[in-house]
Amino acid sequence: MDREKGTLYLCATPIGNLEDMTMRAVRILGEVDLIAAEDTRNSIKLLNHFDIHTPMTSYHEYNKIDKGKILVQKLLAGENLALITDAGTPGISDPGEELVRMCRDEGITVTSLPGACACVTALTLSGLPTRRFCFEAFLPRDKKEKRLVLGELQKETRTILLYEAPHRLLDTLRELYEALGERKLTLCRELTKRHEESWETTLSGAIKRYETETPRGECVLVLEGRSWEEMLRDERKAWENMNIQEHMEFYTEQGMDKKEAMKAVARDRGISKRDVYRDLLNS
Repeated sequence: MDREKGTLYLCATPIGNLEDMTMRAVRILGEVDLIAAEDTRNSIKLLNHFDIHTPMTSYHEYNKIDKGKILVQKLLAGENLALITDAGTPGISDPGEELVRMCRDEGITVTSLPGACACVTALTLSGLPTRRFCFEAFLPRDKKEKRLVLGELQKETRTILLYEAPHRLLDTLRELYEALGERKLTLCRELTKRHEESWETTLSGAIKRYETETPRGECVLVLEGRSWEEMLRDERKAWENMNIQEHMEFYTEQGMDKKEAMKAVARDRGISKRDVYRDLLNS
């Protein structure tokens, strides 16, 4: 008889303050058959602190496919596994998402144990709108891919969250300023630790500070999104550079029928459909 499949537990670990470890996570880490850790040298300190003696194995960006296959086989054989990252919630900007996908493909149960997450912690501290936000993690290293992402962020109206390492912080701030212009920024660092900082500033203000000060600690950047008023103003400028025929073609080329396109053109320009129709007849 086939043994029942095991369960993969995604266990959030503290991002700084060890008191943020949940009782449930401590219990599960002590009960599973194996813990897959991003860096076993770092995680052993956590396990020792909570007197957890479960065996560990490494699972990180550079072995996520080959080791993932091994871990899936263990789960299929009935073992229960926990996945932990160096800090925070597994699967957020780390290779855990690959293991979760592999487990789901095999019908293995995956459950997440809520806990610390740097991006959500920073967002709630930021003072910027929290109802709508987007998480970009680290900007891509590849220049072409980074340019595409920055191009998307130029139009983003939601609050934007990014991670950055201290040694790349100043370059990233400059790239964001060049691409997005001036924006409100809450720069969060050393979250949940003794020297925690959530500094309300602007992109230019942060650049000025770190041109003379060496950044310390992993950072979360919380940026205001582009305002709807600015978006609408820029769209109106674009329409003003088109005649009505060109404006109509803009929508019909996207698949709109003429009736709907006329409504859209009239709305954009703040005129009536009759005015649009009359202009098209006379053109």
